[in-house]
Amino acid sequence: MIGKHVSSTAIPPSNARTGKAGGRIAPLLLGSLLGTVLAGCAVAPVPELKPPLPETWRNAPANVAPPSADLRGWWQALGDPALDGLIDRALRNNLDVAQAAERLQAARQVNGHSRDSYLPNLHARTNDVVNPDTSASYFMVGFDASWEFPLFGAWQSTKRVANGQLNGAQAALRGAQVSLVAEVTRRWVELRSAQRQETLLGAIHDAQQEKLRLLQTRVDLKLAPPMEAARAQAELARAEAALAEPRQAINAAAQQLAVLLGQNEPDPAWLEPGAQPRLGAWQLTAAPADLLRARPEIAMAEAEVLRSAGELGLARKDIYPHIGFGSSIQWSINIATNHRARNHEGIFSAGPVIDIPLFDWGQRIAAAHAKDHELNAALFAYRQAVLQGVAETEVAMGDLELLRGREQALQQASEASRGGGAAVRKRAELGLGSGLDVQDSVIEGQRTELELTSAIAARDLAYVSLYKALGGAPMPAPPQPLQPQRSTD
Repeated sequence: MIGKHVSSTAIPPSNARTGKAGGRIAPLLLGSLLGTVLAGCAVAPVPELKPPLPETWRNAPANVAPPSADLRGWWQALGDPALDGLIDRALRNNLDVAQAAERLQAARQVNGHSRDSYLPNLHARTNDVVNPDTSASYFMVGFDASWEFPLFGAWQSTKRVANGQLNGAQAALRGAQVSLVAEVTRRWVELRSAQRQETLLGAIHDAQQEKLRLLQTRVDLKLAPPMEAARAQAELARAEAALAEPRQAINAAAQQLAVLLGQNEPDPAWLEPGAQPRLGAWQLTAAPADLLRARPEIAMAEAEVLRSAGELGLARKDIYPHIGFGSSIQWSINIATNHRARNHEGIFSAGPVIDIPLFDWGQRIAAAHAKDHELNAALFAYRQAVLQGVAETEVAMGDLELLRGREQALQQASEASRGGGAAVRKRAELGLGSGLDVQDSVIEGQRTELELTSAIAARDLAYVSLYKALGGAPMPAPPQPLQPQRSTD
């Protein structure tokens, strides 16, 4: 049901009696509302945000350096110049980042005029008024001016809503950059690791093929049972089947990289095998908990708290009267008699505009209570975003440290395997071993290298997850927005 209001509008001075009455009523109304206005002008402060950050990280390595970290260019620790170039291209050409940049520009445009509705405004209008007795028809031309005073916290609350929307757009752009840098790094690691795995599996396939040939020769010479050749044939088939998995990963990673860089197909250079990115001796030396405040999800939650606080202020403002000032001037032309209006026929009015809500079945109060609950929900969402960031960071730290130990152990196993393979080859050269022993050592060594490759990739990806959890993308200059292609039809 529509609420009832008592409104006081501008009073035309052409009616002397009405003007005198309005002159007496307006001061009384303004005086009676003055105390309410002064009491309601203050706006409630934005709730203080106290993120539940841990004092120390549970899974951080012991004896780390004092908290100081610059996350700019964190992916450079992988030591791959090709990756650096890919990230630069992605930040310029990625379509998700371009969308977020455009939305940020839109939010900035709106933010700059967020409080214009509480500034004086002027309208020109025309109207064709037909008299029911058809003896006169008037065409009216006039100007209307109005100015609603930003009382009861309207000025501050409106700005809070606009700032919350702007901050949310900024956080969305940063979130797009964080995700983009992490995804480009992740896909590149997956691509190069899959290429390394394909090479190793190809070597195993070749060794299995040579082993089958040697065994078949021994079977033909009645020096080995046919079962050994059949077993070698099965191993060769499995080695050939295993090649499909890295090839699928290469194709998928290359195509996803193309999407991230805003192009429809991968660069041919990506499909050429290259060195696998590797952290090497890198270790976590600093991870201050306050870095979490840079997480886009937390920044967006903060923006939502600010916006909700502004909407609550506006909802509370609507409970009180709307007070402003208005004026208008109009001229009329009698179309029926073709009588043109003279200057003294213009009508001018000016005076206070007061809109007092009296009864609306509690809708305004309910709206204010609803916005209060929405603000509480935004505060809970902020705390949840912080807790989620802490959890992701702890998991990534724990994974990174565990995978470092695994990589070191497999590195030692790989070195031992290479040493053993060299000894087997030397024995074969001296006639103390067979070609089958050499092929078996090759296969064993390549399988150890496969495990090491997987461990290196897993540690690289844990590193990516850690810095994504910490909101670790760089803060580059705002990218030049891509120009959408418009049809000329």
